[in-house]
Amino acid sequence: MHRPPTAVAEVAKELAAVRPGLLPRYTAELPGARAAVLTRLWRALAHEPLPWVRRRVRGAHGLALWLADGRALHGPRADPYATDAHVTAVQLDGVEYDDPARLMTDLVVPHSAGFAAELDHSTASLALSRADRADHPEEWPERDWEWEQRVVDGHPFHPGCRSRPGFSVADQLAYGPEHRPVVRLGTMAVAATEYLLTGVWPAELRDGERLLVPVHPWQAAHVLKRPAASWADAHPLMSLRTLALPGGPHVKTALSARLTSSVRDISPYSVGASATLSEFAQDLAARTDGLLHITRTLGAVTAGSADLAAVLRESPEVYAAPGERILPVAAVATTGLARSPAWLAGFTRLALSVGLRLLDLGVALEAHGQNLLVVLSADGTPLRLVYRDLADIRVSPARLARHGIAPPDLTGRLVTDDETTLRRKLFGSLVAGALAGTAGSGPALGAALAAAVPDLPATADLAALRERPLPTKALTLMRLSPGPPGDQWASLPNPLVLEHGTFDQ
Repeated sequence: MHRPPTAVAEVAKELAAVRPGLLPRYTAELPGARAAVLTRLWRALAHEPLPWVRRRVRGAHGLALWLADGRALHGPRADPYATDAHVTAVQLDGVEYDDPARLMTDLVVPHSAGFAAELDHSTASLALSRADRADHPEEWPERDWEWEQRVVDGHPFHPGCRSRPGFSVADQLAYGPEHRPVVRLGTMAVAATEYLLTGVWPAELRDGERLLVPVHPWQAAHVLKRPAASWADAHPLMSLRTLALPGGPHVKTALSARLTSSVRDISPYSVGASATLSEFAQDLAARTDGLLHITRTLGAVTAGSADLAAVLRESPEVYAAPGERILPVAAVATTGLARSPAWLAGFTRLALSVGLRLLDLGVALEAHGQNLLVVLSADGTPLRLVYRDLADIRVSPARLARHGIAPPDLTGRLVTDDETTLRRKLFGSLVAGALAGTAGSGPALGAALAAAVPDLPATADLAALRERPLPTKALTLMRLSPGPPGDQWASLPNPLVLEHGTFDQ
């Protein structure tokens, strides 16, 4: 049977045409990239509530998964918090698989073919990213976007960690932060009768009564399909669609491409709520005794759809004093700091102090390693946190009222009093996400939490964190469930409760 060319082969072919000097390194990185994606997929198979996995059995030599159709999957034990695990192969009914895309194809479960294509693309794109990684990793960057460029592997737990379908090799080299490009942003003019604006829009992005909306060049070419006027050079950040203007704000652009899990957009709802959220967030930050800053949204605009919209946001750099460094938590793993148990415990204490304080007040942050940044002293001590992008927090009017805080004038998905939803939002992003990705393993995460928790105020939320399974987004289940959008969840063994050897399923 004729098989269509894989993304791995297609990327090699394109790379030979656009940057042939990188091809040998790309080829050399493929086995490691394949294992990295397989490791993330095996973690999902071991821990997510997939309806076609009927039973999981841990044995002396690994983990067995019994499927609904009678077949069995065998592989190593899977620490759900490990970032340096290296699964090179698993077995499906005695047949060995080292390719995550081929494994997903042959599982033949609902929607597996589409997800297999994403895993194939993730493998190819990850190998490309690793092949082009910067030299001299021991040197610490000076600018915020340089820290973002160091996060080569993408999401530490998502099998689609580098999946960018719709992006050619030339697109990835031109726009991916790990490739260190300078991106020329454009603008498109929007008449006064066509836009919604909140906040303040700068004079340089006005043309009489019209607003000039910053546009990503990929969006202009592939979605809007019309040219944009040249505007400014910028450096892409981890989210790809947000870029840093040197000496100026960050620009969040519309980029209607599927990245990792979903098509990210800037909805009219988000634009309409942005000014209210930003003002409210400053009051919240003031209640953390200087341990947290929240970047201000300067202005947001939409031209009636998610395809043409932009947000201007303060650069986190404004919150770092001379001699301090500020970096996204996702980049901490590139520094070696987290190898110190004392450093990791101190950082965990800081992050939980802030996150639980805001949760108790009534706000659950989406505090994953991309949104949450840490300010370090010259010797690397974690001093305080910076949070950016308020578009996906959750706000509890009832909790705010208990503390005498007037709820912001918000409606819609951001507002909820459901305790499960609020705790999932914070614990899933901060503990199972940012802290787990920094710690790198269940035992290291458990030790850091055990050192930090006794110093935290006793609240019902802290009790839930200490005693219950840890929620995390079921990222693979979500990719295999293409129905109505929304988060789905898995429950992971609590690193504060289980002994060292029981992190494996």
